[in-house]
Amino acid sequence: MAAHPRKGFEVAIVGGGVCGLTCAVALQKAGVPVRLFEAAPAFGEIGAGIGIGPNAVRVLKDIGVLDAILQKTGEGDLRARGFVYHPGVGEHRAVYTTPAEDPVDRGIGMHRAVFLNALVSIVDPSVSQFNKRCVSVAESPTNPKRVLLSFLDGTTHEADIVLGADGIKSSVRKYVLGGIDDRLAFSNTVAYRALIPYVKLKAAGFRTDLVEVPACFVGPSKHLIVFPIKNDEIVNVVAFSARYDTPIGAVKLPDGAAWVQEVTREEVQQEYKGWGPDVSILIDHMPERPSKWSIHVVHPPLESYVKGRVALLGDAAHGMLPHLGAGAGQGIEDAYLLARLLSHPDTSIDNMEEVLRAYTKVRQPRAQMVWDRSYRIGRIYDGNGPHGVDWDYIGEGLDGMFHSVWRHGLNDDFEAAVRALREGRAFPADNGP
Repeated sequence: MAAHPRKGFEVAIVGGGVCGLTCAVALQKAGVPVRLFEAAPAFGEIGAGIGIGPNAVRVLKDIGVLDAILQKTGEGDLRARGFVYHPGVGEHRAVYTTPAEDPVDRGIGMHRAVFLNALVSIVDPSVSQFNKRCVSVAESPTNPKRVLLSFLDGTTHEADIVLGADGIKSSVRKYVLGGIDDRLAFSNTVAYRALIPYVKLKAAGFRTDLVEVPACFVGPSKHLIVFPIKNDEIVNVVAFSARYDTPIGAVKLPDGAAWVQEVTREEVQQEYKGWGPDVSILIDHMPERPSKWSIHVVHPPLESYVKGRVALLGDAAHGMLPHLGAGAGQGIEDAYLLARLLSHPDTSIDNMEEVLRAYTKVRQPRAQMVWDRSYRIGRIYDGNGPHGVDWDYIGEGLDGMFHSVWRHGLNDDFEAAVRALREGRAFPADNGP
């Protein structure tokens, strides 16, 4: 992304996770003034492994940070991001492999915190403020064309544009929805997460190869995603358990219940009782207190990610199930398109609302398609797809699902947004993209 002279407006980003930081870096590199507000005392990321798919890798390369991230994370070359699928019960024979031989289908698996730290090292530290938990968003009382952010510590900040990258529990989303946020829903899915030294698994007799291609163990109402990080020294395990007898959002967690909590290893062992030998080894080598995540999603989908000069990106806009490994990538795509549009030579303070509307017009259908497919692929993994638990046919349900995410034309999105702006006369008709 080429840098343009400083714009006559300032962007405020609420949220300093992977999505918010990626957007801040892209805007900085493009010459757009930006301020970033993070609720925590410092940048930090909970969780374990994160998969960055080929589509998101292209974004990181285009904004000029991929090499630095690979260097700082200690990851080697990019690798295929598909899976080999194994029935979780029995001897784990391979029943399908996601085609990922093409060089364009290569991505990264790494620890979330390490990825975040790599981004932190790139962003200008002077633009970040901490302990700034946003509690409300409103029009400025002195200038209706500016946006007022109010924080828990009693301070405020005005900006020309506000980008809400504050995650699934977004406070900015409430403003976009007109004051009432009714889109946060429990997905009826939990995930047990752990990091395990690969050498310990091998010593215990773990036989499934993870180095060439990650593994997915599938079974009735449950599945496990398993892939190595940190140059294959550590294995990231995410063991899912889901209910399909109630609609998403019909069941809520008890009031005050934590979405992420430590549980006993015995709870996970009970969930996977009777599964095959490699799954048993994985579960038996989890820490004594693995983490249990109650996965929430944005549902029903937002009709728009934008209201006036406020826009949502990442999980705040379209928090989804993680079964395509695409949630982070969709946030990175959001950040990329926003940064390119906001830094466009024809973007100004006067046409800002039209620019943000072009963003949501392009991004909402794309992100919702990925949301829908993430839900669908989880059902297939858990024996609730068209072929049930007849795993020999699982490939028929999975064919093309990942490629629709990985091989998306990101530049086509930008050109479509610019074309819409020209057709709507927000941009001059005679300039190139």
